[in-house]
Amino acid sequence: MATTMGAFIAGGIAACGAVTATHPFETVKIRMQLQGELQDKGHQPHHYRGPFHGVSVIVRNEGIRGIYRGLGTAYIYQVLLNGCRLGFYEPMRKSLTSLIFRDEKVQSLGINMLCGASSGIIGAACGSPFFLVKTRLQSYSPFLPVGTQHKYRNAYDGLTQIYKGEGIKGLYRGVGAAMIRTGFGSSVQLPTYFFAKRRLVRHLGMEEGPALHLASSACSGFVVCVFMHPPDTIMSRLYNQNGNLYHGVFDCLAKTVKTEGFFAIYKGFLPHLARILPHTILTLSLAEQTNKLVRKVENRILPASMLTKAA
Repeated sequence: MATTMGAFIAGGIAACGAVTATHPFETVKIRMQLQGELQDKGHQPHHYRGPFHGVSVIVRNEGIRGIYRGLGTAYIYQVLLNGCRLGFYEPMRKSLTSLIFRDEKVQSLGINMLCGASSGIIGAACGSPFFLVKTRLQSYSPFLPVGTQHKYRNAYDGLTQIYKGEGIKGLYRGVGAAMIRTGFGSSVQLPTYFFAKRRLVRHLGMEEGPALHLASSACSGFVVCVFMHPPDTIMSRLYNQNGNLYHGVFDCLAKTVKTEGFFAIYKGFLPHLARILPHTILTLSLAEQTNKLVRKVENRILPASMLTKAA
């Protein structure tokens, strides 16, 4: 086991590798969540009809640059979110398990879910301003606009404009929804991953390696998407508006369902699934490899006392 800082670094590197491959579907997901916002079903536009149609429409109108809007902020957010989530999960789990069961090796689903949610909430709170700017950058389109349009030159320009106009409160708009959304996802991601991993080893005889990591990650990714998508839609809408449409998480949820119907909170589900499955597979699979690399580096440069404490 790497140190907490080592696991933070390994998790961040793994997440950045994953987001590079899956960012186009994230852009489509956000635009689908925002199209037809607070409009009756019969009057909603359908510029983006699915993951692959959305990618083709954006690339045709805006080029590769359009589909990769906000990638820089996505990297920063992923380092903070997944660094916290993957870096703090295991130390928190071990500490709490040792406190309750006097044995850190005991596996408790309740403790695993609590630690998964807690580590994710910490990461979401740290990275919320960057996700806010990322959402606004990705939703901007000079050709087929959806939602509120924000013309930022880059991440720094976006952060500066928000801070000058709305202060710290503006930078943390929607943080409550982000914490709920990430708490939902994180509470099931790592516990489901490790649960699937143990079952695959026990019942199918799979051995430690890339195939086991891929299968476990795929199971985890699907469960995460099912649980996380409704609060993800609410978060996207809160991030994208200037405070004039919604007053909070429950106000946004109520207005969305009342105006657009219940399934409006599942807008963009398919591109979300198309993003989150490979993203989860890549993040968790790469995390296994980057953790091994970080451990090797730590073994060379850190004193034995620190390594023993982290083990």
